[in-house]
Amino acid sequence: MPVLLETALPNMFRRGKVRDTYDLGEHLLMVATDRISAFDVVLPTGIPDKGAVLTQLSAYWFEHNGHIIKNHLVETILEPAQLEPYRDRLGGDPGALVGRSMLVRRAEPVLVECVVRGYLAGSGWAEYRRYGTLAGESLPGGMRESEELPEPRFTPSTKAESGHDENISIREMENLVGAELTAKLRRSSIAVYEHARNLARARGIIIADTKFEFGLVDGEVILIDEALTPDSSRFWGTVNYRPGIAPPSFDKQYVRDWLVESGWDKEPPAPELPAEVVAKTTQMYREAYERITGHTLHSTID
Repeated sequence: MPVLLETALPNMFRRGKVRDTYDLGEHLLMVATDRISAFDVVLPTGIPDKGAVLTQLSAYWFEHNGHIIKNHLVETILEPAQLEPYRDRLGGDPGALVGRSMLVRRAEPVLVECVVRGYLAGSGWAEYRRYGTLAGESLPGGMRESEELPEPRFTPSTKAESGHDENISIREMENLVGAELTAKLRRSSIAVYEHARNLARARGIIIADTKFEFGLVDGEVILIDEALTPDSSRFWGTVNYRPGIAPPSFDKQYVRDWLVESGWDKEPPAPELPAEVVAKTTQMYREAYERITGHTLHSTID
């Protein structure tokens, strides 16, 4: 099938903006659909192979950052036989789930988005232009758009089930989850970002910023959901990068830019994406995966 916008299996645990998660007893099955959201609104148009990229790139990063912090991944589903033990719970043919699903540990989510910024872009650039700060903390004067920060900054935000996430200060995060957990998440987020940034840069990709989600298992902090994907990160090519402009990206910024130019007011319902925007987005997501990992994507397109 060209796109999978929704799954409707038994034992639904949670449906998010992009992922459908199912209860398999000891573990959960997290299915990345081809839905795409922008400005916290799910669009009506799917992106072929998007779910495959999110799942397989997350699995890559979970493996390569496991020495820094544990994560929720049990196994990535790349063959139908891996789901045979769960056929009674899932029902039907599991073939549509292959390449886009992972079996994960249950965790109690920490309800804060842990954002790390290595470059001055997006809402961070907008704040700096207005106030000279990033997440309320000062930055050197005279910085340019897309310029690398003196050091990565931790800039958390709320995690909204619907509607818009909102940037918060570290003090506000401490009030929400406690100072000790905030410090742990800040250290872990920056450490994972720095390790991934260095690996990706050597392969021609700049990770300008990213966001992580964490959970607790028996009191231990682990990395959950997705990691360092084109949905959760801002990817630039090293060849076209220079401070002072917004470089071409390998993420959903291309979709955001089209939506802004279309005149959409960022409120539901969102417009359909034209075929050329869909095709270009698929191409960029695949290229990000293949550049970073050096592997060919296990495609979900028949």
